[in-house]
Amino acid sequence: MAIPFVKLPLLLPLHHPRYPLLPLHPSSSSPFPLPPKPHLLRKPNHLHPSKANTKDNSYLTSLLSDLQDNAAEEFETRFGPPPPQERLPSRWPEIHGSKNWSGLLDPIDPLLRSELLRYGDLTAAVNEAFDSHPYSRYCGSCKYPMDSFFFDLGKDSCGYQISSYIYATSNIEIPDFIFRSHAEKTWSEKANYIGYVAISSDATTALIGRRDIIIAWRGTVTNIEWVSDFMDILRPVSSVGIPCPDPDVKVETGFIDLYTDKDTSCQFCKSSAREQVLAEVRKLIDLYAVKNGEEVSISVIGHSLGSALAVLSAYDIAETGMNGGKNVCVFSFGGPRVGNRKFKNRFEGLGVKALRVVNIHDRVPKVPGLFINENVPKFLQWLTDGLPWSYYHVGVELELDHKNSPLLKETSDKGCYHNLEAHLHLLDGYHGKGQNFEPATRRDPALVNKHCDFLKDCLLIPPNWWQDLNKGLVKKHGRWIQPVRPKIDEPKIDKHPSDTQHHLTKVGF
Repeated sequence: MAIPFVKLPLLLPLHHPRYPLLPLHPSSSSPFPLPPKPHLLRKPNHLHPSKANTKDNSYLTSLLSDLQDNAAEEFETRFGPPPPQERLPSRWPEIHGSKNWSGLLDPIDPLLRSELLRYGDLTAAVNEAFDSHPYSRYCGSCKYPMDSFFFDLGKDSCGYQISSYIYATSNIEIPDFIFRSHAEKTWSEKANYIGYVAISSDATTALIGRRDIIIAWRGTVTNIEWVSDFMDILRPVSSVGIPCPDPDVKVETGFIDLYTDKDTSCQFCKSSAREQVLAEVRKLIDLYAVKNGEEVSISVIGHSLGSALAVLSAYDIAETGMNGGKNVCVFSFGGPRVGNRKFKNRFEGLGVKALRVVNIHDRVPKVPGLFINENVPKFLQWLTDGLPWSYYHVGVELELDHKNSPLLKETSDKGCYHNLEAHLHLLDGYHGKGQNFEPATRRDPALVNKHCDFLKDCLLIPPNWWQDLNKGLVKKHGRWIQPVRPKIDEPKIDKHPSDTQHHLTKVGF
């Protein structure tokens, strides 16, 4: 069998010392993954899912051989300039849901797929930067400073710059979400890094046709038991200070608490995650839209529990008018339902767009509201509005099926169905309902096993292979120790930006 060719994630730079890489074509300048030339896609026969259970693995060998043989040409294609008709400046409103993605999902539009993969990689960055090791004195924080965040993750070609980190606190115990260190003295007793706000660089802004503000929320990695740990109770959004005129617009209590909780004794969460985001968005809108007169979009992204926070924050930005009439769009992956039918109607009535990418076998998008949801006959929906277990998805859903990929194996681990990298792998091979799985961007399948065990064993990709070198320890003076990071309360590492309260005052806090 041919040795699997492990190719690069879409947003990895081609000079990062952490990865063995191939050279980038010298004329390449675009940071965005683009569909390869048509002749690179002529491999449909051996990728049909009906072949997946055969003893002969020649189709897998052939696929991996194709990936290797076409690698050099594919790098030229992926990073080369897009055809004029596919350039984002002319199509980004459509890609961001101006027409509710009508005609773009089945078959899937190549540019939409490319953008979903790009935002998916930026979503993955939130989790990968999170220090979740309880034996680290920095557990619960972001591993990297803002000025080198994307470089340290090997994603400095993504074309964005971190504007601020988001911190949150919660009294709810959430597996794989709120972490505490075993150390007696830590960077914070209350707060956890929960996401970031980023802004497109000048070069990227020119390529995509507008200044793009990204709000990325951290989710769980593989553990999905948090679903049962939230209180399945609806709560009015107006009860936490969101200025909604309808008291019947309600969301899940656990989500809204995590979004709005704060602790004035902690320098990192003396303002809630909500307040931090609203202040930062207001600052960026004032700078780029009001002062500079630029076209601005707000892209809110998240996976798992982070998807719920993305929906909440996108709604809040529109409800408070913080977007100043600018486009607000959610790209979520494996997200649960967030609120009731009136929340859905209010969310969509404000013009907020949401495209939800889901695996049909993942149970997280099916909750809360397992029995009373958008699938209830319409003539009965109004009868269930007052019930505390009535939940409705917002926006538009893009359904994927992991059983269509010939590279994924049968497993009883339901966390694999929820895995973000598995979603991105499925996006890469999705062309429309009923169509064969066929890689479009040649995304490296090895990424699927970064945090799970989902790839077929014959691919020889070990499970859960993504980890820090020596789990973060370095050898110094003959001993293995944790390196000392720059003081986490320095402004560039970021607690709250010094002007957070100034912008909160401007928006009425």
